[in-house]
Amino acid sequence: MGVVRWGVLSTAGIAQEQLLPAFQRTTNAEVVAIASESGLARAKEVAEKFTIKTAYDSYEALLEDASVDAVYIPLPNHLHKKWVIEAAKHGKHILCEKPAALHSGEVMEMKKVCVEHHVIFMEAFMYYFHPQHERVREIIASAEIGDVSFIRAAFSFPLQEKANNIRMSSEKGGGSLYDIGCYTVHSIRNVLNTEPETVQAHGVIDPDYNVDTDVVAYLTFPNGVRAMFDVSFGLVDRSEYEVIGTKGRIVVPRPYRPDQNGGEGSVVVEKKGVTRTETIVDDQYRKQVEHISEAILNGTQVRHDFTNTLNNMLVIDACLESIHTKKQITLGQ
Repeated sequence: MGVVRWGVLSTAGIAQEQLLPAFQRTTNAEVVAIASESGLARAKEVAEKFTIKTAYDSYEALLEDASVDAVYIPLPNHLHKKWVIEAAKHGKHILCEKPAALHSGEVMEMKKVCVEHHVIFMEAFMYYFHPQHERVREIIASAEIGDVSFIRAAFSFPLQEKANNIRMSSEKGGGSLYDIGCYTVHSIRNVLNTEPETVQAHGVIDPDYNVDTDVVAYLTFPNGVRAMFDVSFGLVDRSEYEVIGTKGRIVVPRPYRPDQNGGEGSVVVEKKGVTRTETIVDDQYRKQVEHISEAILNGTQVRHDFTNTLNNMLVIDACLESIHTKKQITLGQ
């Protein structure tokens, strides 16, 4: 089996805490270069920490490196489009942190350049690669809980310090909807394997920072299924989704960050007063990296493609429009 040689644009916290260790656990990927625009000393410091061969003091220099096959982009949300496009123009395949862009128009621009330069792009929804979600879909398909009629998803945590926190910067794509709402939207779409028809959202906008700190949204689907999600920077730690059917329900208590529990996911099925818990352990960050690396090596499609990224962003667009207009938004119009 071959190995994809990766470069990392930035020494961001998520890269050091999650992705660089995940790369070290893979069998088909190796980080060979890292760049920091905070200076060469910073890049060298992180390179030494993770045994990375080459350090650069600019993203452009890393993209010029012919030994790099692909790049991981953990930059702030507002910089994703720029550096995805630059990476594609240099012929580098791309793993980009979520949300991939600030609106669907940016996603289309990114896709156009990636297609033109024949590079593989994947948005880094690592949660998607934990097998507990596939198990949820298997249980639904078995009709054990009957016909699905409602889905509820929630993701929140108390943001302790707002000052100088990138999540609170409107210029850099801050806000709870972009930061954690993208997960709840994605998980609802993934479980149902279809797209919403209407969205009605309410947001609490911080008067000092002009970003949404709390969002509650109600979605309807063409098959009659309804869904709701809520996200918050002010509520206690919550991460869960629930699928309610005509005969029972499924609860996933750790859908987005099972890595914080040693990779242990859990699927709880309740039916007629009887509860069954299935425990599923896996390494979602490693599987994400190995998946895109395998696609690069074999020239195959990634499971999470541009269509999925675009459809998720269209729902986020609709939520933002609904928050600002205080109206129900119909998608596809």
